[in-house]
Amino acid sequence: MMRTLLVRGMLSGLVAGLLALVFAHIFGEPSVVSAIGFESAAQAATGETPEPELVSREVQSTIGLATAVVVYAVAFGGLFSLAFAVAYGRIGRLSARATAAVLALGGYLVVFVVPFLKYPANPPAVGNHDTISQRTGWYLAMVVASVLLAVAAAYLGQRLTSRLGAWNATLTASAVFIVTVALVQFLLPTINEVPDVFPATVLWDFRVASLGTQLVMWATIGLVFGALVAHPLTARERHSVR
Repeated sequence: MMRTLLVRGMLSGLVAGLLALVFAHIFGEPSVVSAIGFESAAQAATGETPEPELVSREVQSTIGLATAVVVYAVAFGGLFSLAFAVAYGRIGRLSARATAAVLALGGYLVVFVVPFLKYPANPPAVGNHDTISQRTGWYLAMVVASVLLAVAAAYLGQRLTSRLGAWNATLTASAVFIVTVALVQFLLPTINEVPDVFPATVLWDFRVASLGTQLVMWATIGLVFGALVAHPLTARERHSVR
């Protein structure tokens, strides 16, 4: 059964990647083009010579973007199926579709939104190239911390259910997660390399598009995966009862 879940998770990720690609191309690419134009104008004003492109912009915005988004989504689809296998039957009496939907919402918030609040996405033309490793490292640290704290909060909620009831236990665990995440965000260094003269509307549009692209991906994974596994899991449960 695990192999079936993994295959269907990756298939869900493939569908999610294609939809997220369309969204990113429509809503994200214009702000990327504007950011690159701003960088080129700034270089021209200072007399700097633009660095040669290893990969053309046309390839980056088509094949490059498609490969990155689809591979990323397929990988998360596979990880999603593993998380579903662990969570199914342990989140109250939720059905397969409902479990997948809850996991997708939780994944979107924990894996992307929470780290995004500390280290929001910037257009590719923004930032110091010399600090990219440092920025990536701190971002990954925030992702790992968010996931581990979410797992700990879920475990805490389960332990408190018998004492406080499901509703109060969920509220308590959520409050603990929010407080501990806020503490981690406070302790981690703040990185802001956006130039003061960078167009605010371009930055806003890019970040909204980033949130939207991830939302499309996670929502699609949750809905498609839930639809793909609902029937076989229900049939298996009925068979095991007999």
